[in-house]
Amino acid sequence: MPIDTRSMHTHTCEELRSSDIGSTVTLTGWVWHRRDHGGLIFIDLRDREGMTQISFDPELSGAETFHTAETVRSEWPLKVTGVVRARPEGMANDRLATGEIEVLVSEIVVLNTSKTPPFQIEDHGETSEDVRLRYRYLDIRRPKMLSNLKLRSDFTFAIRQALHDRAFTEVETPALFKSTPEGARDFLVPSRTQPGHFYALPQSPQLLKQLLMVGGIERYYQVAKCFRDEDLRADRQPEFTQVDIEMSFVEQDDVMGALEDVLSDAFAKVGVEMATPLRRLAYWDAMDTYGSDKPDTRFGMELHDVTSIFSTSEFKLFANAAATDGVYVKAINAKGAGAWPRAQIDKLAGVAEGFGAKGLAWIAFREDGSMNSPIVKFFTDEEMEALRAEMDVVPGDLVMFAVESRLKADEILGGMRLHMANALELPREGHDFLWVVDFPLVHWDEDRKAYAAEHQPFTQPVEDDIERLESDPLSVGSRTYDFVMDGFEAGGGGMRIHNAELQMRILKMLGFTEELAHEQFGFLMDALEYGAPPMGGFALGLDRVCMLLAGADSIREVMAFPKTSSGSDLMSEAPSSVEARQLKELSLRTL
Repeated sequence: MPIDTRSMHTHTCEELRSSDIGSTVTLTGWVWHRRDHGGLIFIDLRDREGMTQISFDPELSGAETFHTAETVRSEWPLKVTGVVRARPEGMANDRLATGEIEVLVSEIVVLNTSKTPPFQIEDHGETSEDVRLRYRYLDIRRPKMLSNLKLRSDFTFAIRQALHDRAFTEVETPALFKSTPEGARDFLVPSRTQPGHFYALPQSPQLLKQLLMVGGIERYYQVAKCFRDEDLRADRQPEFTQVDIEMSFVEQDDVMGALEDVLSDAFAKVGVEMATPLRRLAYWDAMDTYGSDKPDTRFGMELHDVTSIFSTSEFKLFANAAATDGVYVKAINAKGAGAWPRAQIDKLAGVAEGFGAKGLAWIAFREDGSMNSPIVKFFTDEEMEALRAEMDVVPGDLVMFAVESRLKADEILGGMRLHMANALELPREGHDFLWVVDFPLVHWDEDRKAYAAEHQPFTQPVEDDIERLESDPLSVGSRTYDFVMDGFEAGGGGMRIHNAELQMRILKMLGFTEELAHEQFGFLMDALEYGAPPMGGFALGLDRVCMLLAGADSIREVMAFPKTSSGSDLMSEAPSSVEARQLKELSLRTL
């Protein structure tokens, strides 16, 4: 039974019903709306749970109470006592849980006053995000924001409960640790006691949770605050929270099965069904079908390889691709977009260029049966018939092509697929859960002219591929798995290397010398030589999952005090300058 801590009130502003009529109650909350009808005053009193209408009658409430009600304004916090009564006939509000009753107030205490807020505390106002973030403590009062934070709390508790019930141990890891290369820039913290030396805020607890497995914890979790100094976007912040998990003495299916059980339980606690077992898509199947390693499969518009259709085409771009090893002609069909005006279709070339295309070939199949395209004149009737059959073309469709290497063509059309789904407002109902598995171990980083880990440098390669680590790294697979929700990478993990020799081979392939590897990861390399067990883990992006559960467009909507896209906190004006004395203590100076 929950503990009753309501010392200042007897009920919340969402709690009263017609069954409470005649009861004397005390409520606390903020003035949301105030309506003065001359002889009567009505106030919507709001707290975190909901809203109750309170009324003031000069004959029944008393002159002093009524006069006080005349003075109160929006967002003043009040304490009121009165009798619950039915709303007058015809005045019930069926959109509110408390809509059948009101409280006739006999006593009122003004707990504080408020300046006029810079915006209305409403869910659907036209307030800019910058203003909302500058006055975040007011923005949080909005019912939607309160609901989002409550949802986040409920889901986090459900995850903790599900892990605890399965014998996982929560262990905290340090927020001040060694700087190690993990794919993004570190936030560095200077040491006062060791001038010229720095801690790093953790990008993740990756290395430490592996050490916990060496230490015999076996089943670890942590709701961990992580930090990455990287460019921001709607689903990325410089500080974020992940549910970090690791298991030892396990195979990959053991880890994925345990995660499915935990996630299914946690989602159920917030009213979302996640049927298990989840389907699994191999990385290349996901890329070739949806153009993404985090596909949203709630709508179609799948990618098709049409290279063979145009192997002898008079359209040289397609024919040359068919004759060149490693180059493909791929296509998607945006149903309904073929009816768009030519000028609107032409603008799609600029969109495709944003995804890496050099241009965009397309064919619009008009409703009257005609075709509109700069390239259709090059194709034979047989080629067009084969294309129609492969792409399931009907009048009103728009077929778009990418001619590139396999991965690049997939990425271009994957981007166009999402753009067209949004432009056509394709319905995406419910939640979509799946695993994407079997990622490549590494990819080629063109900027660095070196191999880079697809996930992270501690990922277990597929055993049968290990012999090709040095001779053909791009062909080596990994024992990895990403949890995809609604077209977002909601979490990811993999089996870890638990052999020091193999770990060194991987680091050398990634460009580390033995000296540098020991300098950066010496404590891990040493630990792997002391009977490290087979291990695998996972990290769930808590902010991102809560964003999707709340139906929000940005993780800022499920974080109490987020940063802007430039990494600034408009409310506190962080980051800010510091006093010269502070810099001197840290043996630092600014340029």
